Amino acid sequence: MDASAMRRSFLEFFSQQGHEIVPSASLIPHDPSVLFTIAGMVPFKPYFLGDEVAPWPRATSVQKCFRTVDIDIVGTTTRHCTFFEMLGNFSFGDYFKEGAITMAWTLVTEVLGIEADRLWVTVHESDDDAEALWRDAIGVDPARIQRMGEDNFWRMGDTGPCGPCSELYFDKGEAYGADGGPAYGGAERFVEIWNLVFMQFDRGIDGTLRPLPKTNIDTGAGLERLVPILNGTDSIFATDVFAGLLDAAQSATGRRYGAHEADDVALRILADHGRAMTMLVADGVLPSNEGRGYVLRRIVRRAVMAARRAGAQSVITPTLVAATVESLGEAYPTLRRDLDLVTGVLSREEEGFDRTLRTGMTLLEEATTDIETSGATHLPGEVAFRLHDTHGFPIELTEELVAEKSLMVSRAEFEALMNEQRERARAAARTPRAADEAAYRAILDAEGPTVFVGRVTEEYSVPARVIGVLSGADGVAEIFLDRSPFYAESGGQMGDTGVIETATGTARILDTVAPLPGLHAHRATIEGEIELGQDALASIDPARREALRRNHTATHLLHWALREVLGEHVRQQGSLVAPDRLRFDFSHHGAPSTEELEKVTKMVNGQVLTDAPVETTEASRAEAEAMGAIAFFGDKYGESVRVVRAGAESLEFCGGTHVSALGAIGSIQIISEGSIGSNTRRIEAVTGLESVERSLTTQRALDHAAALLKSEPEQILDAIERSLERTKAVERERDALRQASLDAEAAALISTAEGSTLIASVLGRSADDLRHLAGGALRAGGLDVVVIGSTLEGKVSVAVASAGAVNAQDLVKTLGGLIGGGGGGSPQMAVAGGKNPDGLPAALAAARLELSGS
Repeated sequence: MDASAMRRSFLEFFSQQGHEIVPSASLIPHDPSVLFTIAGMVPFKPYFLGDEVAPWPRATSVQKCFRTVDIDIVGTTTRHCTFFEMLGNFSFGDYFKEGAITMAWTLVTEVLGIEADRLWVTVHESDDDAEALWRDAIGVDPARIQRMGEDNFWRMGDTGPCGPCSELYFDKGEAYGADGGPAYGGAERFVEIWNLVFMQFDRGIDGTLRPLPKTNIDTGAGLERLVPILNGTDSIFATDVFAGLLDAAQSATGRRYGAHEADDVALRILADHGRAMTMLVADGVLPSNEGRGYVLRRIVRRAVMAARRAGAQSVITPTLVAATVESLGEAYPTLRRDLDLVTGVLSREEEGFDRTLRTGMTLLEEATTDIETSGATHLPGEVAFRLHDTHGFPIELTEELVAEKSLMVSRAEFEALMNEQRERARAAARTPRAADEAAYRAILDAEGPTVFVGRVTEEYSVPARVIGVLSGADGVAEIFLDRSPFYAESGGQMGDTGVIETATGTARILDTVAPLPGLHAHRATIEGEIELGQDALASIDPARREALRRNHTATHLLHWALREVLGEHVRQQGSLVAPDRLRFDFSHHGAPSTEELEKVTKMVNGQVLTDAPVETTEASRAEAEAMGAIAFFGDKYGESVRVVRAGAESLEFCGGTHVSALGAIGSIQIISEGSIGSNTRRIEAVTGLESVERSLTTQRALDHAAALLKSEPEQILDAIERSLERTKAVERERDALRQASLDAEAAALISTAEGSTLIASVLGRSADDLRHLAGGALRAGGLDVVVIGSTLEGKVSVAVASAGAVNAQDLVKTLGGLIGGGGGGSPQMAVAGGKNPDGLPAALAAARLELSGS
C-alpha cells in the first residue's frame, strides 16, 4: 500500500464511522505556544480547551506536521524525518475509550491487514478500563498488553486537559532486537504506530486531577511509520514517500544511494530537508533570522552543506522542490499552483548562502586547525557568532561541523553575543495584560462569547449589558458586554475606541481586544462606577471606524494589485490597519521599481473610481477556497468563514470591517516602500481625508518653493534648473577671483625668497589655500622649495612644495609634530595640520634649519 492509498483508506474508514473529513491545516499554527504544527491535534486545540465549540462531534484528518527535535540525526538513520503526516481521528465529547480502541483495532487489522499477533498494546499503569477493553472487547492476548508509566500519560501543559493514553506497537521480529514487548524489548524491534489519547481529566495548579465535564479522544498515527510496515521494509526511504526525492538527490549530487554510507547520509538529508523546505515555503514560511524563518533557513543551509560536501556544484533546491511536488501534489494541490513561488524563494536562499559558504568554511577550517594545534576543545563563541552573523551559518550547523572533529562550540559566549544583538532588535514593550486567563475563562464560560453587532453604521451605538469588569494595571480596567459594536483587534485591524455609559459611570474605551476567541475586552478608564449587570449604551467613535474601514478595504485592493503587477508569489505577511494610515507587509524578493509602484497606485485608484460594491458572504472554508478567496497571513479561520469581495477583482477571507462601496475609500496614496527583512517588503499608504491632507501639504510646499523661485508651480523644474545654472556660474566666478587673489599673493611672497627657498607665514588661510600658494610660488618664482604656514580659527596648517630638492612629504611629517598634528601628501606637495597655532614659528624655524643644511 503506497502513501496515497494509506491516506485514502484512513479517511474513508473514519468517514464511514461518522467522522467529518477535515483538510490539513497549515504548518503555521494559530496556537502561539508552538512554532509549527507538530501534531494532528494542534488545529483542534481550541475545541479540546473549550475555547470554541467544535462544529462536529467527531472528525478525522491527515495533518501536515513539522518537528526539528531529531534534526541532528536526520539522515543518519532510515526512520527519522522532519516533515511528516499525522493520521488522526478525534472525538469532541462523543465516543470515548471503547469507540477509539475498537475503531483503531479494526482499521489496523482488517483494513490495513496487519497481523494481530505482531501487535502489542501499552496502557497507563492506572488505566484498568483501557486494559479491560483491549483484553475483553478486542481479544488481545493479556501477555501482549503492558502497563507503563509517564510515557503513557498525555498532558497539554502543566495544567489543563490531560489523560492516559494507549499505544499500538508493531513487532518487526527477532532480527531487530530482544523480545519483551515495548516495555522491555529492543527499541528498534517494537515500533509505535498509533497513540490513542483519552482526555478525561483537568489538572489543577496543585496537581489535582478532576474529571472533565466532557471526555475527548485525540489519536495520532504517523503515515511514515505505517507505510514501511505495510510494504515490508524497515526504511522510510525505501517507500514511495521518499523514492522520488532520493532519485532527485542522486541526480543533483551524482552519488548513488547504497554505495557509501557517508553519501547515503547526505542523500537522506537532501530527501528529507527538500520535502520539508518545500512544504514550509508553500505554507507561507520565508527564510529569515528569527522564528519559523530561522528554522527554514537552517533546514535549507543544512541541505546545501550536505549537497556541496557530496559533490554537488550547481543549485539543488529546484530539483528537490519539483520532486516534492510530484510526490505530494495530489494530496496537497496548492503545491502545484505555488511551484514557481517555492522554487524562486528556495533558489534565492541557496544562492545567497553559496556566496558566503566558501569563505565561511575557510574561516571555520582555520579556526579548528588552530584549536587542534593548541590542544583546546572549544571553538570560540566569537567565531561561531561571526559564522552566523557574517556567513549565514546557523549555530546548530556550526556545532555539527565542529563535532566531526570532536570539538564543541563555546555556546555561552555565542549566546551572550546573540543576546546583545537580539536586545537591539527586540520590541521596546508589549501591551500588559490587565487580568489573568482564569478570569477571562470564567466570564466566557458563564456568559458565552460576545455578540459583535457593529458591522453597519446603524449599529455603531447599541444597548448592552455589563457581564464583567476586571481591574488592570495603570488605572486601565477591562469591561465585558453581552453584545458590542466595538471591533476587537484582529487581522491587523486596530480595535475600536469610544464610550460605554451606564447610570453610574462613563468608560472611555482606549482599545478593544480579544483575550480569548470570541470574548471582547474593552480596555478603559472609568469615571464613576461601572457595575456588573448594569444596562449600558456602547458607542464607538464613528469617524475613527470609518477611517479604519477605508484603510482595511484598501489593503485588500493593494494585495490584489501587487499580485497582478509583481506576480502571484506575493502574499501578505502582516498588516496594520490604523485610522490614519495602513501598513501592508508582503513577500517579494526585491524592491519594486518606481514604475511598478506607480502602476499599483493607478490600479487601486482605478478600482476606487468604479465605486463597485463591497460584499460579504458566509461560506464554508472549502466553498470559499473553491471561489478563489485568498487567506490573509496570521488570521484564524474556522469551518465557517466570511469572504469579502471588494469590487470585481479582490476576493479575500476576512473577518474585519469594510466600506460598503469602493468609492468611500477616496484616493489611495503610497507614501513609502521598503525592506523589513529577508524577502519581505512593507508598503505604507493613506486613504480618504489623510490622502487629501497629504496632497494639500505637498501642494503647499510646491507653492512655497515656486514663490521663492519666482515661478509658477507648473514651471518649477525649469526654474530650479535655471537657479542651479546661476549658482554654478557664481561659483565659477568666485573660484576665478579666489585663484587670482592667491596668484597675486604668491607673486608678492616670491620677493621674500632667500635664494631658491621661500619660507613664509601668512594670515587667515586654510590648508587648501596654502597648497595653492605654495604651488603657485614654486612655479612662478622658479624656486626649489616653498614652505608657507598660517593659522585660522584656532587651527594651524603648513604647506610644503618642492621641485625635487627635498621630499615634501618627509619634511611635512617633521613639521606636523611641532604644530600638534600630522600630515601627508606626495614628495612634490604635502600639507600638515595641527591644533597648536603657537607652534608655527618653531615649525618654520625648523624648516629653515632643515633646508639650510640640505
